[in-house]
Amino acid sequence: MWTVENRARYNRDRLRYPSDLTDEEWALIEPLIPPGRPGGGKRRANMREVVNGLMYVLSTGCQWRAIPKDLPPRSTVYDYFDLWTWDRTLDRIHHALYVTCREQAGREVSPTASIIDSQSVKSAEKGGTTTRMAMMRARRSRARSGTFSSIPRAS
Repeated sequence: MWTVENRARYNRDRLRYPSDLTDEEWALIEPLIPPGRPGGGKRRANMREVVNGLMYVLSTGCQWRAIPKDLPPRSTVYDYFDLWTWDRTLDRIHHALYVTCREQAGREVSPTASIIDSQSVKSAEKGGTTTRMAMMRARRSRARSGTFSSIPRAS
């Protein structure tokens, strides 16, 4: 939680980029990165730098080709992003960090309450104001397109 007392903990001035991982953050993520494939050559990419490259793209919104030269090549960063998306590594990292944050905040791992508003709930197929409004729009649209042209109009 952000307080004056722990402000120094969130200070990112000593990092190369504000998006780079601190040692504490890397310690949480490192065990979740899958090892290299067996039988292949040794990994040449530094996984922490690859994650720093991903974090740079996510935090700045820059194009892949605009990744700074002191981070791994964009093809390496993108290839790991693509692989980790496909094998769900990024989902596992997200879930593990989510669980850790909730536990540190003194909350249960899974939320026990949810909020549903009218924007997120679809109306039933029959009845309801949304369905009636949709039917009225459809009638108006058909009337404008001439679908009802065979119906005599009152003058």
